[in-house]
Amino acid sequence: MSIDRLQKQIILLLLLQLSSSTFFGVYTRAKKIICFNLVRFLNFGRLVSKYSNQNLIIMKTTKILSLLLLLTLCSFRTNPVALTEAERSYAINYLNETKENLLAAVKGLSAEQLNFKPTPESWSVAECIEHIAISESMLFGMMQGTLKEAANPAKRSEVKMTDDQVKSVISSRERKVKTSEAFVPSNKFGSADGSLKEFASKRDASIEYVKTTQDDLRNHYAQMPFGTMDSFQVIIFMAGHSARHTAQAKEVMANANFPKK
Repeated sequence: MSIDRLQKQIILLLLLQLSSSTFFGVYTRAKKIICFNLVRFLNFGRLVSKYSNQNLIIMKTTKILSLLLLLTLCSFRTNPVALTEAERSYAINYLNETKENLLAAVKGLSAEQLNFKPTPESWSVAECIEHIAISESMLFGMMQGTLKEAANPAKRSEVKMTDDQVKSVISSRERKVKTSEAFVPSNKFGSADGSLKEFASKRDASIEYVKTTQDDLRNHYAQMPFGTMDSFQVIIFMAGHSARHTAQAKEVMANANFPKK
């Protein structure tokens, strides 16, 4: 292979590396430094004067070519994968559905009804609402935290559940999970109405996020009580979690001693 041909191939790979990084959002400072230092190094006139042996020149430039090829392939592999329209609709519909179900279930309840407890250890309807509001913020924050790590398609095999299975498992009341201290109701929002307003505000923000995000939610992950889930499934989990505790509130309302008004 001639030096001229090697030079052309290196320049082509440089252009591919820079363009792929620029357009797909993976143009890191480290790659920028490497690429532009290589451009400075590729002064073939000086290289020829420094090395009289043409085979040595070819060996040096071949190493550079291999490095650039590796950088280029890495850039194309790490391109973010946006949600499909079907995925967006799936999540948005479920987020809206579970929001409306909660609001409808507790609409018009009196203070006595909201604060009724079937047993001293049970949660009241108001406490169920507060728990949902607290969890809404914390679960969405957890999802955002997963995006701080690099996307990792190789980890997909650890995700064992489909989106429908996530929805089914979290919304079911058959399996009970002990709530951690941070999620326990403590009248954080002052009243059931305050909790509802907090929930609605956070849920609306989550819906807007799903409508517009270009984040790669399928190749980032979180360890949840029911196993490893991707970031998209954490959003489905969040919606299903509100459905789960809406059902719990309805169980309280179905108690024989629940106040009539």
